[in-house]
Amino acid sequence: MPRNAHLRPIPPLAAVLGSLVLAATLTACGGDSGASDAKVVTVYSADGLKGENGDGWYDQVFKDFEKETGIKVKYVEGGSGEMVQRAVREKSNPQADVLVTLPPFIQQADGKGLLATYAPKGSDQVDGADKAADATWTSVVNNYFGFVYNTKELKQPPTTWEELLDAKYRNKLQYSTPGVAGDGTAVLIKAIHDFGGKEPALAYLKKLQANNVGPSASTGKLAPKVDKGELLVANGDVQMNYAQSKTMPNLGLWFPAHQGGKPTTFALPYAAGLVTKAPHTANGKKLLDFMLTARAQRQVSDIGGGFSSRKDVEVTDANAVALTKLMDGVEIFAPDWTEIDKNLQSDVEDWKTATGS
Repeated sequence: MPRNAHLRPIPPLAAVLGSLVLAATLTACGGDSGASDAKVVTVYSADGLKGENGDGWYDQVFKDFEKETGIKVKYVEGGSGEMVQRAVREKSNPQADVLVTLPPFIQQADGKGLLATYAPKGSDQVDGADKAADATWTSVVNNYFGFVYNTKELKQPPTTWEELLDAKYRNKLQYSTPGVAGDGTAVLIKAIHDFGGKEPALAYLKKLQANNVGPSASTGKLAPKVDKGELLVANGDVQMNYAQSKTMPNLGLWFPAHQGGKPTTFALPYAAGLVTKAPHTANGKKLLDFMLTARAQRQVSDIGGGFSSRKDVEVTDANAVALTKLMDGVEIFAPDWTEIDKNLQSDVEDWKTATGS
């Protein structure tokens, strides 16, 4: 070894300072431990819980959360299927911390390994049917599938699926796309239930296509069209449409029945889960905990127009009373979400074939 090889030249002071600055910058960009990123949580969510005018449940909950924790919520919205597919594309480099979708897409997300195991505080008060047995997701807002109609143009709402085949609904009816939107997928689920099987349901939806305006990736965009009279009827869900009706005077809610049968619906909860390897896991857990607090759950009906996920939270506000009345006489069935998730792709392909979509 050459003499003095163990001695190293002393770097200039400027170089040392530059290295320290670079190290500090890299640390600040390093996820939860960094000062610039530690106060952020990113939510990917199906539409419906954020108000058109900043007056929705999300708006209030995110505002309260930021005030209490100092953590800023970054919000990305789209159809249930769209949000899951985005998370799938980002799986090797997750961008979201919390994912909120409707069934069967929350089951789909779970099956693709997108959700980490975490039971939020308060989830012990959520009914077993509204959360995963392995704690990968839990309902934060309970909800039901439904339809809307224009109360100004239609003095009486339609009552059956068969009525929607009438020529007066031609180019005045629209439903969101199954396989893309949660509520659009719900149209297919309810039709299969009401008509007693997939074949008769698809035969009906093939006929209905003559009146259908066309595909829509987002259900939330349909209600404003119904309110304005551009559409007479569209699909939706109780929570979202009830909240929208506060600022849309011509929006009414109804539940289709098969001719000779009762109006039916099924639970379609907003289910939330922590994203696997989320960039801000600790903050995602804090937000999930916050959404299930008794205070936030009491605001579900009062502000959001939905139903609390916690069975120990009693609500008596005017919205809760009106929602209970709205559901009176409607038969609620329980879909087999595991079976629906397993057959979803083939069912959607069969729907596309039947309707020419």
